[in-house]
Amino acid sequence: MANPFINGSYAEFSQLDSMTIVDPSNGEEVDTVPASGAAEVDQAVRSAYDAFPAWRNIPAAKRGEILGKAAHAVMAATEELAPMLTAEQGKPLREARLEIRRFVHTLEHYVGLAKSIRGGYVPDLDVDTYGLIVRRPLGVIGAIVPWNFPTTLLGNKLGPALITGNVVVAKPADTTPLTTLRIAEIMHEAGLPAGVFNVVTGTGEGAGQALAEHPLVRKIAFTGSTPTGKKLMAIASNDLKRTTLELGGSDPMIVCDDANLDKAASAASVGRFFNAGQACLAIKRVFVFESVADEFIEKLAVKVKKLRVGPGTAEGVMLGPLHSPRQRDLLEEQVQSAVDSGAEVLHGAKRPEGNGISKRGNFYEPTLLVEPSHDSRVATEEVFGPALPVWRVGNMEEALQLANGTEFGLGSSIWTADLNRASDAAEKIEAGYTWINSPQIVYDELPFGGWKQSGYGKEHGIEALDYYTETKSVVVKRAV
Repeated sequence: MANPFINGSYAEFSQLDSMTIVDPSNGEEVDTVPASGAAEVDQAVRSAYDAFPAWRNIPAAKRGEILGKAAHAVMAATEELAPMLTAEQGKPLREARLEIRRFVHTLEHYVGLAKSIRGGYVPDLDVDTYGLIVRRPLGVIGAIVPWNFPTTLLGNKLGPALITGNVVVAKPADTTPLTTLRIAEIMHEAGLPAGVFNVVTGTGEGAGQALAEHPLVRKIAFTGSTPTGKKLMAIASNDLKRTTLELGGSDPMIVCDDANLDKAASAASVGRFFNAGQACLAIKRVFVFESVADEFIEKLAVKVKKLRVGPGTAEGVMLGPLHSPRQRDLLEEQVQSAVDSGAEVLHGAKRPEGNGISKRGNFYEPTLLVEPSHDSRVATEEVFGPALPVWRVGNMEEALQLANGTEFGLGSSIWTADLNRASDAAEKIEAGYTWINSPQIVYDELPFGGWKQSGYGKEHGIEALDYYTETKSVVVKRAV
């Protein structure tokens, strides 16, 4: 059994019920972890709370040095961590390695910002009087992380939290805690002080809710579904906790008549089917101008048909299993809704067979759907799996109307050779992030967060530091 990591070591909670971690590719048990509750969360929070004063008082540059060494140690353990991540999450080893590197890159980005934490100075408030704006860390941060990118999305919270002097209690998804636990141990062994980064295991209703309700937690940083984010926001409001919520998305891609269709098709394939389509920022709806639609769809279909499905440890696999049977069942219902509405299936829409694929695995073929109804579930819901609907549109006005016709507003992309057209569309599309002629890569240098039902607050960028600090004003009267 893998136990929670609290105050620099693994805590023994043998009296608790255990949760089984299952390999999505074959249904076999990987490990078990305790189902922590309020008492175990309290122990982790109090450990962090006790560690906070000493960590806060370390100069920011020194905190950066410590965090940098910890990040380096995680990178050195990539070949240990990647198979662990594949076993519990299902993604191909290649993607697991990329995710570990992405986690490290985010930490290193915030290490580089250690000396950029700024306050302010306001002269001449009054006679012989000036003002200071002092920026201080919040305290204990509760980081609740989903199963689709367990380490990447942990890094988004851990980096800005630790570099600004906060301490963290992380609650990974109940199905993907193993890599997070090992990362915490590695970072502690590399010099991160005990109590600064703790990990509790458990369900959302148990450990997650206890973390959100704990009076010593000053902020909840969450990535997950919109309904769960709303529940957490309501809980946090009881103590006026800060929140950062990165929620669901139904990201549109607009392909214009002057776009580079080869590059656009490649971006659509990677942007939809990376991590088996289980990403908030995945391309989930494509709107292509009528005059180039057939050519674009043909190019995209060629790429989709080349995606090899299989267990993440197999050579050459590009599409692993969905994370759980429930995820696949939901996807099948959504695809069936599209087919029932008249969608043409160009590829997929079924479970794969043969090629050593276990019938106990949660596999589903990459699916390309053309012209489902605009009220089908693939158009109105977030689709968290490898299915991509494509619609033909007459012009940019129609494309934007359809793109914005959703409750979500996370990511978006526009493909055109006309940068004036692209800039105008980027202003009008209702999303927190827009790529123009670019694959959907999130950069640490730019703030990231959703509009509408897709989130609250920002991650990434120097702007993220604002969400992990608070300011106070100091009035200074010169001695006379």
